[in-house]
Amino acid sequence: MSNEPFRDGHGVAKFRHEVIAVILRVSPVGGARLEVLVWRRTREPFTGRLALPSGPVDAGETMDEALERHLATKLDLTDLGHCEQLVTLSDPGRDPFERTIATAYVGLVGPSVEPGGDSAGRWEPLAGLGGMAFDHRRIVTAALGRVRAKLSYTNIAYALAPAEFTLARLRDLYIEVLGHDVDATNLGRVLGRRGEIVATGRLSTPGAGGGRPARTYRFGSSGYRVTDPFAVLRPVNPVAPTE
Repeated sequence: MSNEPFRDGHGVAKFRHEVIAVILRVSPVGGARLEVLVWRRTREPFTGRLALPSGPVDAGETMDEALERHLATKLDLTDLGHCEQLVTLSDPGRDPFERTIATAYVGLVGPSVEPGGDSAGRWEPLAGLGGMAFDHRRIVTAALGRVRAKLSYTNIAYALAPAEFTLARLRDLYIEVLGHDVDATNLGRVLGRRGEIVATGRLSTPGAGGGRPARTYRFGSSGYRVTDPFAVLRPVNPVAPTE
C-alpha cells in the first residue's frame, strides 16, 4: 500500500502509537477457566467485534504510564499482579483507519479482580474466543504462549492464584494455562522445593459433599522471579510419537 497518507506536508512520517493490554485471569467460579478482559467495539472499524483494552500514548508519557492511565480510567483497574511488555506490531495496514504502531503488554490478575462498575470491559473465556478486531487475536495467542512458557521456570503463577489455595486448586490453574494435565503431588513437591509456595498451617473448608479438608498454601513472594531457568512442566502422560 502507498505510504503517502502516513506523511505530513513536509514528507515526515506521521503515525499513532498505542498500547494494548492482554489481561488474563483464571475464573473463580465454574471451574478453573482462563479468561481475557475484552470489550465490544461500538464504532468503525470492526464495529461489534471484541477488542482488547487499548489507547494512545501521549507525547508527555512513557508507554508504561500510558498503559496504567488507560487501564485506570477506562476499566478502573489499578492493581495488576504482574505486567510485562509482550510485542510491538508495526504492520502499516494493521489499523485500516490510520497508521498505528502498537506495543502490547500481558498482565495477570487474581481470580476475584473485576473491571469497574461503569466499564464496558468483561471477562471472556479463551476457549472458543474466535476472531477479534484488528490483530488482537494474534496478540492474545502470543500472550498465552509467553505465560505458558514462564509457568515452568518462574513463580509467575502467584499473579493468577488466590491468596490461599489447596494443591488441587493450584493444579487446576496450571492445567488450564498449560493446556495439559499436571500431577498435583509432583507440582507441590517441585514448587515447595523451589520455595515458591509455603504451607499456611490451615485446612480448607469442606465442600458440600464433605470429605477430608485439605492443607492450604500460599505463594511465598508476590514479586516475579526466575526459580529454575531450565525447567519444563511436561504432561503427566505424554502421548508417544507415532512412527
